[in-house]
Order: sequence, then structure tokens, then C-alpha cells
Amino acid sequence: MTSTTGTDLLSVDASRLLDHLRQLAEIGGDPAGGITRPGFSRAASLANDFVAGMARSRGLDARIDAGGNLLIARDGAAPARPTLLLGSHLDTVVNGGWLDGAYGVLAALESLLTLTEQETDLHTEVVVVAFANEEGALFPQPFWGSMVLAGMSDDLPAAPTDYNGNPLSAALRRAGGDLTNLPSAAWPPAILAGYLELHIEQGPVLADEGADVGLVDAIVGRTVLSVELLGVAAHAGTTPMRSRHDPLVAAADLTTFVHQLPDGGRNCQVATVGRLEVEPNSANTVPGQVRLTVDLRDVDPVRLNAASEAVRAHLHTLDRRYGTSHRCTLAVCSRPAVMAPHLRRAIAAAASDLGLRVRDMNSGAGHDAQIMATVTPSAMIFIPSIGGVSHVPDENSHDRDLVAGAQVLLHTVHRLVAR
Repeated sequence: MTSTTGTDLLSVDASRLLDHLRQLAEIGGDPAGGITRPGFSRAASLANDFVAGMARSRGLDARIDAGGNLLIARDGAAPARPTLLLGSHLDTVVNGGWLDGAYGVLAALESLLTLTEQETDLHTEVVVVAFANEEGALFPQPFWGSMVLAGMSDDLPAAPTDYNGNPLSAALRRAGGDLTNLPSAAWPPAILAGYLELHIEQGPVLADEGADVGLVDAIVGRTVLSVELLGVAAHAGTTPMRSRHDPLVAAADLTTFVHQLPDGGRNCQVATVGRLEVEPNSANTVPGQVRLTVDLRDVDPVRLNAASEAVRAHLHTLDRRYGTSHRCTLAVCSRPAVMAPHLRRAIAAAASDLGLRVRDMNSGAGHDAQIMATVTPSAMIFIPSIGGVSHVPDENSHDRDLVAGAQVLLHTVHRLVAR
């Protein structure tokens, strides 16, 4: 780690950063007011093209790897020395916000541009990465890009499809990747000097407390269960209540059970039933099948496992109670991740130099940083979110916070890699 000599001269181009963010927000604009740019969609590819074009116009190299990740560096040669990765993702949920992921990528690019324009002498290479399909909004394989880069492609489905059964192979090829060559996108851990990710908080803590910067100490682990509740479809008017095998009633029971799981902190930090599909979904028919997801999160893997087992046990209770049956499969399993102390110290020092108030905090949302933490030291920086909302059209942060977060990232990188 170097001294901060000369960092007073380093400053991101605030106007350029904010302008790039607003231009990017026009890609995937949703009629409902938000952004719809799911991974491996046409809009996601256009976002990659936009960011790559900005980088190339300023003399940087930009390429797509086999996993669909966008990589931006000072030159196109394979790194011959330790490399610090900076970034996040450009894909969104359906009708999501304009900053989640995108802010981290463009602030990382702004940091690299500033270091390049200032002709900063670096002892460690800096590469910006926009990870593919972090959200899993269209293809249900979240953290796809970071898992591929981290060498975890064997943990991904061999023939992944989207929610409608369409194969990923064709969509990935259109995005510039290659499903048959995923190992080529893996980075050897020995070449990695670390990973930094700047992100909006997506919650109200920083704004409520008047803190400028969130210093993440751990990211929650996440277990997602895909559940099918199977009953018997029947006429809503002629089928007696005692004769029904209604999976939607079982789903309502399960939803309440999941909602109550975190009470008292015995099982997990938060628990949610999200995606819900009912068949035949007719006003005058008792449903025959319900599909839903159970999302469980905690920083303690023991509590996370206990919550998962509790849900599985309750499903058997529902079978007996409502005369239904079920199928339950593990869709996502990401372990909690502890952020690297030396990177956290560098972030804290950079924020202090800039006169910003820092708060230690956990991340209740999953991020590519938790995947990267399995292969290299990783850390995250949060900035306040207005109203604490995210994944919705109202997602927003003040311009001053967007610029301040980018400044913290830039000064942290300078501390870590400048001679």
C-alpha cells in the first residue's frame, strides 16, 4: 500500500460520470418508468456496447470473454502482473432502477480513465469488469459472469435455459460469449490482487444515519428454493371444500411460515416468498399447481441451513394438512462472504482523507463481490440510497453521493496500486 502523496490532485470527472450514467439509463427504458435490461437480453448487449464504446473512444481496450463479461483495460494483452479488478454489473431486474450495478461499473471505468489520463505509474494492473447476468432476471443463473470468471463454471448448469425454456447458448453467443469455452474466461487466483465493488446501499441505513459511505464487512449468504405445490384442479362451484386439494391454500400457508422464519433471529436474517405462478389461474377453478420461490438470507451459514431445513420440513406438513404434494429443488446457494480487512482499511483511509463519514455495515443483498471473495480478497463500498429503495423505478441517489463514492473508489485504488 502506498502513501497518499499526490492523491489531492486526483479527482474523477463528475460531469462525465453523471452524464454517462444518465445516457446508460436510456438503454432498456421500461414504459412503466424503470429499466428492464435482463442479462443476455438485447438491451444488456446494447449496454455492453455503450460502455465498451466509451472506453475505446478514450484509448482503452474492451472485450467480451466467453462468459459474456465485459472487460476493460489499458491494453488488450493478457495481464502479466497482479491485477486489481473493479466493477459490478449492467443487467437489471424487470422494471428496475438505473443505478443498481451500473453505477459500480461506470464509477470503476471513471477511476481507470482518471488514472490513465493522469499517467499514474502503477505497480498493479487495473481492469474494469461488468459481470454478466448478476440478477438472473431472465436466465435463472444469478452471478453467472462472476462464477465463470472465478473458475466456478462446473457449478453452473451444463445446458442452462431461461424461464421459458429457451437455451442460454444462443443468447450467450449473441452477447459475444461461448458456452462451450467457459474455462477460458476463468482468471487464475495467483494473478488477482483483489476485487473492489462500489454500489448503492439499496437500503435506508446510511441515509437515516447521515453517513456518507458504507464500509461492508460481510455479505449475506443466500439460499433460493424452487417449490412446486401439486394439488387437483377442480370446479370452484361444484367441488365441496372438504374434497379440495388446493395448492394455493398451501402456498399461502407456506408464505406465512416463511415470513415468520426470521422472528427472534433463530433461523435467518430475512426470508421472502417472491415469484409465484398459479395454474390454471382461473377465477372459477380451484388451482391444480403453484410454483414459487423461497429466498433465505443470513451472514451465518448455520442459521441459513437451519432455515432451509425448516422450510423443507414444513412442506411435508403442508402435504398432510392440505392433501397436496410437493417438489423442492435448490436453485441458488451462495455462502456468506467476509470482506478483506486490508482492503477495508484502504477504503476507510480514503474516505477519511476525503472528509467523509463512514459506517460499518453488512450487505443484505447479494453481490458479485461474494463470488469473487472465494478466489481473491474483496471489498465493497456503499453510498446512500434515497428512501432506501432499489430494484424499482424510484431507485435513486443524490449526485453528490454518486460523485463522493466514485472519489472514494478512485482514492482507494490509488492507495493500493500506485507506486
